[in-house]
Amino acid sequence: MPLHIGIMACSAEGAAECYRIICAEAEKPLGPHGNPPISLHMPSLSDYVRHLEAGNLEGVGALMLETAERLASAGAEFLICPDNTIHQALPTLTRELPLPFLHIAETVADEAHQRGFRHLGLTGTRWLVESGVYPDALGRRGIALTLPTPDERGEMNRIIMDELVYGRFTGEAEQAFQRIMKRMGDAGCDAVVLGCTEIPLLINEKNALLPVLDSTRLLARAALRHAVEERLPVLNGAR
Repeated sequence: MPLHIGIMACSAEGAAECYRIICAEAEKPLGPHGNPPISLHMPSLSDYVRHLEAGNLEGVGALMLETAERLASAGAEFLICPDNTIHQALPTLTRELPLPFLHIAETVADEAHQRGFRHLGLTGTRWLVESGVYPDALGRRGIALTLPTPDERGEMNRIIMDELVYGRFTGEAEQAFQRIMKRMGDAGCDAVVLGCTEIPLLINEKNALLPVLDSTRLLARAALRHAVEERLPVLNGAR
């Protein structure tokens, strides 16, 4: 029996895509129509945004703890969070998460290391790119990182928060991300992290100007492997 996955959701489009990928790819290890048991809990995104705008990571962490506890009560056996941005609140938790936790940036960094990438560009919300979530994970593996410029951060954040989280995907938004990725390639990047779980709904290997590391897909696949094989490194409590 595969392990029960608990999805700590923050925004609907990214969490739904992560859930969909797990179920779509579960047939190979689990047989026709098979999937691991999955529970998902999501507070109001507006509560997360309010705390992020105020720089209140303790408030973000409190929401994460509440979600984790609800998922544990629902029977989940380990946790994932398909939202890169709020991972920065993990060090602020007043107590450990109640279940083992797969860290999205560690999952992406492992994939980058395995594929031999040495210099990554980072895309995502301004809260993410100004945090230590990816610098810490990539730095432990000796992988260099180029961040978006202040103007690029503002443009990406607007597209993500005003369009992508609402399921709106336009040609103008695609072109904006392509321009940013071209600049990162010119700066020496050999791949780009899609560090918001909605970005892969807009940019993927087919229309990207560089190889991409799709954080949504990588986390979903890691969760599926762990649910079936119980062999992935998880953080016990994620403090």
